[in-house]
Amino acid sequence: MKTDIQIAQEAKVRPISEIASMLGLAEDDLEYYGKYKAKISLDVWERVKNNPDGKLILVTAINPTPAGEGKTTTTVGLGQAMFKLGKKSMIALREPSLGPCFGIKGGAAGGGYAQAVPMEEINLHFTGDFHAITSAHNLLAAMIDNSIQQGNPLNIDPRQVVFRRVMDMNDRALRNIVIGLGGKMDGVPRQNGFDITVASEIMAILCLADDLMDLKERFAKIVVAYTYDGLPITARDLEAQGAMALLMKDAIKPNLVQTLENTPAFIHGGPFANIAHGCNSVVATKLGLKLTDYLITEAGFGADLGAEKFFNLKCRYAGLKPDLTVIVATVRALKSNGGVAKENLGTENLEALSQGIANLEKHIENIAKFGVPAVVALNRFPTDTQAELDFVRERCSRLGVEAALSEVFTQGGQGGIELAETVLRTLGSKESQFKLLYDLNEPIAVKIEKICREVYGADSVSFTKEAENALKRYEQLGYGELPVCMAKTQYSLSDDPTRLGRPTGFSVTVRELRLSAGAGFLVAITGNIMTMPGLPKRPAAMNMDIDAEGKITGLF
Repeated sequence: MKTDIQIAQEAKVRPISEIASMLGLAEDDLEYYGKYKAKISLDVWERVKNNPDGKLILVTAINPTPAGEGKTTTTVGLGQAMFKLGKKSMIALREPSLGPCFGIKGGAAGGGYAQAVPMEEINLHFTGDFHAITSAHNLLAAMIDNSIQQGNPLNIDPRQVVFRRVMDMNDRALRNIVIGLGGKMDGVPRQNGFDITVASEIMAILCLADDLMDLKERFAKIVVAYTYDGLPITARDLEAQGAMALLMKDAIKPNLVQTLENTPAFIHGGPFANIAHGCNSVVATKLGLKLTDYLITEAGFGADLGAEKFFNLKCRYAGLKPDLTVIVATVRALKSNGGVAKENLGTENLEALSQGIANLEKHIENIAKFGVPAVVALNRFPTDTQAELDFVRERCSRLGVEAALSEVFTQGGQGGIELAETVLRTLGSKESQFKLLYDLNEPIAVKIEKICREVYGADSVSFTKEAENALKRYEQLGYGELPVCMAKTQYSLSDDPTRLGRPTGFSVTVRELRLSAGAGFLVAITGNIMTMPGLPKRPAAMNMDIDAEGKITGLF
């Protein structure tokens, strides 16, 4: 089979104006970024806001394994299949980050014959949104240190500056640094560091804001530091929110592209799924619901992270009601959860499958706790045996959930017809009774415990002394009614990445609590979560190149 980039480069891409017309958008609604990309004017919302909402379909997955699950590929393929069935549908994805692209992933626009295009441009600089986010973030960071340098009128304690700098690249050497060296005119020396742009609070705000003015108001609420007296300093205190919003005036507009089969696609925003909420923008999602009958979107990592945050954070703030959840699984990944080594995953092993399928069953149970109907997408691999596929279908059936084969990687939309028909059948027979897991007026510790017990299956939760102190501080400062964003390993339902399947008898340790007041949530950090990844021994970047004709190779 051809590589992803070969398939993408051979695609018959239509001018973006033609894709926009499918959605009822006119020439004046588009701001072109070349022939095949466009931003959508925010004025469109005023024209369509009273349209009825389409069905909101979330694609999530089991806990990721080295065997691969194919969540984005399934999202794209399902959109293509729905389009093939004559349904007015579109997809909404996150924008890929350059860091993972050049590190391990090598790209994140789907795969095989279920990709968003133009693939190279989406995976590289796209429409410049990440650059705008990086600039707005670092402007605020610069204004913090400038205020300290210029007489420190806000009484900022340099030891309590909590707002770091960002760049959209994996660079472990920048995790912990010292700035301000060189002399009196070069700033006040202090410890600092860089996070990757997708971990920025600016990114999280972009993806939760309703419009530009909401974006600006959220910027103003960002807590960047504390005074010597322990009082919070915000971006509003630094008078930075106006300039930051100015840098984001185009970035807040959704990006319209298409799939290999010319299905419309919004790709907008890209927050980390562990340190932030891992969903594309509210602006794109709400607009997509008004323009189509079916909007298919995704949330990062497994359902324990992505779906939980999609429900408790994004849906809560945006007033969204998801109609159905698709849980992506593979026989290979389930056997991996059952303890099979990667090199042996191609061999039939029903015993390991019976152990590993507990992971899928827990995610099915979790989605049911939110009152949302579910369908399992069984992403088929050539090594899957009929006995294994039948086994998964039967176990899903026991829980009242249909499992459908998905072969979109090799067949595109045609390979997703069974899945699309199952989705439509479930939408027609089961109505969503969506509900949130916790109330905002509950104590912070109770919210965290509910997520850990109900979603992860933990027996208990413990807090380090540092986390306990932060919890008390945030409640005293009036931030106790914010929702919680859990930062946890994606590889396990627990906070230990080595505990696969459906672990029991474990406790979750919250080692740190951070405030994202602008985004509107508290981040509870468990385990060893990196906000600035490093490159692997052989980065994907080493296999990438471009020739004299501008042809790119190595993206996948």
